[in-house]
Amino acid sequence: MAEPGGRAGQLKSSGLRHGWTTGACATAATKAAYTALLTGEFPDPVTITLPKGQQPAFALAAEELAPTGAPEGAHAMVGVVKDAGDDPDVTHGALIRATVRAGEPGAGVVFRAGPGVGTVTKAGLPLPVGEPAINPVPRQMMRDAIAEVAAEHGGTGDVVVEISVDHGEEIARSTWNPRLGILGGLSILGTTGIVVPYSCSAWIDSIRRGVDVARAAGRTHVAGCTGSTSEKVAVAVHGLPEDALLDMGDFAGAVLKYLKRHPVPRLTIAGGFAKLSKLAAGHLDLHSARSQVNKGYLADLARRGGADDALEQAVAAANTGLEAVQLCRAAGVPLGDLVAEAARATALGVLVGSPVAVDVICIDRAGTIVGRVEPLGP
Repeated sequence: MAEPGGRAGQLKSSGLRHGWTTGACATAATKAAYTALLTGEFPDPVTITLPKGQQPAFALAAEELAPTGAPEGAHAMVGVVKDAGDDPDVTHGALIRATVRAGEPGAGVVFRAGPGVGTVTKAGLPLPVGEPAINPVPRQMMRDAIAEVAAEHGGTGDVVVEISVDHGEEIARSTWNPRLGILGGLSILGTTGIVVPYSCSAWIDSIRRGVDVARAAGRTHVAGCTGSTSEKVAVAVHGLPEDALLDMGDFAGAVLKYLKRHPVPRLTIAGGFAKLSKLAAGHLDLHSARSQVNKGYLADLARRGGADDALEQAVAAANTGLEAVQLCRAAGVPLGDLVAEAARATALGVLVGSPVAVDVICIDRAGTIVGRVEPLGP
């Protein structure tokens, strides 16, 4: 059943609107453009079929139909505005364009990167070097849409599809793309066509692609960092190149689970003391909405590290995790090292059976190392 107008739908379980991936928008634009190229008319809205069978409809935001005598030859262009629903997606509101023109007989669907869509320049991604950064599932969705239109309107299905994103190169600077070796713009993404609010699937996918790129580059040591400050510390301590750095954020579990299946010999986990105290306590999602700093746990660790009754009580009553570690440092109790050791143990518990050695660096807000343990294997 089609959802009219390309507007995002309601998620019954959360009350939040889901949205559409860049791949779904590119598919809708491609289908409408090829239809216009064959019939002279733009279907508006245009309905597509997603991989799981849903059939959303998308309104057209831009249309252009150029005849055979045009300077660039006969082509049709359609633009669709990306609606990410209630997800804080950097591509929300971006105009995704598809320009379709006839291709060489028998060539099938050939993809091109237009302005604002990146090109793959490093191995390890699911596309060869030199290819437009249009991921495999969106490519298949577009091929299916082209085949559907060709069957309905008597086309050959041999077309060149150029996907572009207005201001895509600028938007891409706030994504992982430059680090992953995708240069010149955004990636066209999506495995289901649907954006689930706050699932952070794009971030987790970027973590996985980061591991893939590091492995393809022959890196034997990567660092999962919770933010830019801890990343700078990891580079200063270990001298790691950019493609060995994983922007882990709150998703420690995503890093560890993917490395378990796709191991790199050594992993450094670097992050703020408070976040890594959550990992130490067994949490794999370090977001404040899903895990909290456990002061009682820190007090127990401090006791094991030699804290007296007064210090133990002070740690338990501390306002923040950093206050707790500062109290312990002043008393000569190595709470930071104990948290790093426990965080390493949690990580090795996830990695068990996989040949990955782990070390941990805990820092304060200024980037000072307040706890550290050396590498240990599972």
